[in-house]
Amino acid sequence: MEKQKGGEKAEAVRLEVDPGICGFTCSINACKDGKHSVRFEIQSDCDQIQNLARDLGKIEMKDLFLPLSRNPIFLSAEKSQCHLACPVPCSMVKAAEVALGLALPKKVMITFET
Repeated sequence: MEKQKGGEKAEAVRLEVDPGICGFTCSINACKDGKHSVRFEIQSDCDQIQNLARDLGKIEMKDLFLPLSRNPIFLSAEKSQCHLACPVPCSMVKAAEVALGLALPKKVMITFET
C-alpha cells in the first residue's frame, strides 16, 4: 500500500474470478481513488466483461448501497449483456467494499454438491 496525501493509505484489492462453465476467468483490480471512490482494472477474454470494463467509470462509495436497478456496476453489466448468473459484477462489488475499508477480504464460493 502506498501513502496518499494526509497519511491516508491507498487500498488495492486483487481478485481472480472463475465463473465456471464458460471458462472465461477474470482478474479484477479495485484501487481506491480518493477517499470514497474506486476504479477497476479488469482482464478477461469474455467480450461482455471487456465491454463492462470499458463502460464502467469510477464507483463512489454511495453507489455500493444502491439497489441493483440503480447500481452502476450492474447497470454496466446489463448494458454489456453479461449473463444473469455471471459472478463478475458481484465480485466487483465485494472488491470495492474491501478497497474502501467497508468489508474484510474473505473467500466466497458457490459449490455444487454432487
